[in-house]
Amino acid sequence: MSEVFRSYINTIRREFADKPLSITSAGENPYIFFEKWFDEAVGVEALDPNAMSIATVDEEGKPSVRVVYMRDISENGLVFYTNYNSKKSKDLLKNNAISANFFWVELDRQIRFTGKAMKIDDKLSDEYFSNRPRESRIGAWASNQSDQIKSREELLADYDKIEKRYKDKEVPRPPFWGGFVLQADEIEFWQGRPMRLHDRVLFSKNAKGWTKKRLAP
Repeated sequence: MSEVFRSYINTIRREFADKPLSITSAGENPYIFFEKWFDEAVGVEALDPNAMSIATVDEEGKPSVRVVYMRDISENGLVFYTNYNSKKSKDLLKNNAISANFFWVELDRQIRFTGKAMKIDDKLSDEYFSNRPRESRIGAWASNQSDQIKSREELLADYDKIEKRYKDKEVPRPPFWGGFVLQADEIEFWQGRPMRLHDRVLFSKNAKGWTKKRLAP
């Protein structure tokens, strides 16, 4: 790697917005506060506000992270959908520990969810899948997610086969495709502040509900 490039990396700096986050303003329910912050992210037209990075760990303890879309939320957790034969799913089916992070650069905000992932009910997966664009439903059948393929042409050929199979028919949900719910036991809100003295509020779940504390940046 060139020295010019390495030096350039350290010149990329900016000051964060002066928007305070206090332990009081975070309220008592992290999901209600998340909804407030999410609405504000939508309001400033943050790009893909429902995009979240999720981290999983395989059976050897090797971590992996990738971006998925949150497609539903309740106080039971965050829901995302995937191929159950994908690497992320195989990780979660052997070790259901998971962490997710939202980052809205437009607001200098991050929210981290940590907990466990569980498969959702097939009925919920069916309902969501039936509302996806037809092209996405066909693509779910055509892609053996995370498997090696020879070329893009091979993938497109598989897509064409599925498209012909379901011509003039409804495309059903593949049995290997569905949702997970991330059931959080910790939710941390991070607000960027000047001088790198950021505000952090951590919610932790126990048998009685949620407790919260302020963390050093």
